[in-house]
Amino acid sequence: MFERSSKQIMKKMQSFYKQIFVLIVLIILLFTTIGIITTTKPSSRLSSSVFSTWTSNVDQSIFALLFSMENREFDLVYGVTPEQPLTEVLFNVATSIKLNDLKSLLGQEIPGFLTYENKVIVAGEGLNELSSFAHESGPPLEDILEDRKAVDDSTKEKPEPKDQPFSTEGRKVVFLYNSHNRESFLPHLPDEQDSNRAHHEEVNITKVSDRIAEGLEANGIGSYVDDTDIMKVLNEKGWKYGRSYEASRPVVQEAISQNKDLQYVMDIHRDALPKSKTTKEIDGESYAQILFVIGADNKNHEKNLALATKLHNLIEEKYPGLSKGIITKEGSKGNGVYNQDLLDNALLLEIGGYENRLEEMYRSADVITETFSELYWETEKVNN
Repeated sequence: MFERSSKQIMKKMQSFYKQIFVLIVLIILLFTTIGIITTTKPSSRLSSSVFSTWTSNVDQSIFALLFSMENREFDLVYGVTPEQPLTEVLFNVATSIKLNDLKSLLGQEIPGFLTYENKVIVAGEGLNELSSFAHESGPPLEDILEDRKAVDDSTKEKPEPKDQPFSTEGRKVVFLYNSHNRESFLPHLPDEQDSNRAHHEEVNITKVSDRIAEGLEANGIGSYVDDTDIMKVLNEKGWKYGRSYEASRPVVQEAISQNKDLQYVMDIHRDALPKSKTTKEIDGESYAQILFVIGADNKNHEKNLALATKLHNLIEEKYPGLSKGIITKEGSKGNGVYNQDLLDNALLLEIGGYENRLEEMYRSADVITETFSELYWETEKVNN
């Protein structure tokens, strides 16, 4: 009897020790996993696109309500009331359809419709309607590379060098390039009427980049423009138009690696929208409107967004209505990075559209150089 009781006690002790051992191993694994997740770079972490989509469809007030259910003090102070009925939230999560947003329904049924689904961060004039957005699905590459007649009859004088109290003293601190370098303008293509064919080898958006660089130089800020024909690069690699940012990435990487003074990078585009959606009249002069695009999937997007917001606010203060605002795009709705992960201060600017004239583009380019120069030298003062 005593031996049997002793054996039973030993078995129980062994079972207890096994449970303790398993528990210790599980705790070690848990803390190791948490350590790995929290110490890896954001770009290397595992993520669930499905879970991300679900949570993006839930209104913030729902999360506030859930938090208040656990924190009574928070509820007493703020008295959270969800803006959406819970039944509507559950329907939204299950179907990705928002009952108060027709686009969410059409986007599931019409191919390509969701390319217009951008997130507006700062809404300027003309950025509160669906028709204010364009998509990036370009024409066939052979159409872009086709030779066509172009006339550059622009008369806007180039900016003259100014007597500046400040100068970067030969250091090139701003780099400009064009991922869609052959984007051109119908008013300068006399034989073309189709917006999809508004492309040219020479009379194109690179002239606007040159104008910005000239203006920055006139304000004492060393700048230069890359002249790589990205469309030819795509053709040589056998890539489609959608890989333009991938083709321009080595250009930006080389610029950064070769120039330790480089502080800012700008990718200049023109929008795929008609003139009525890309033009603003100010004091009797016609300007091409400006839109800032930030890739929400890049690690520097918060710093990029902060820079874009400062520039937008300056432009809005001096030239009300010229900046359409700031939007972000994610990978599922665009490139999502736009090479902006390569530098803290990287911007993509959409200036004007395919129906704007170069004079209108140059006026807006001059506004960009004026406001950017003000911001740059103010920042330099603070840093020094």
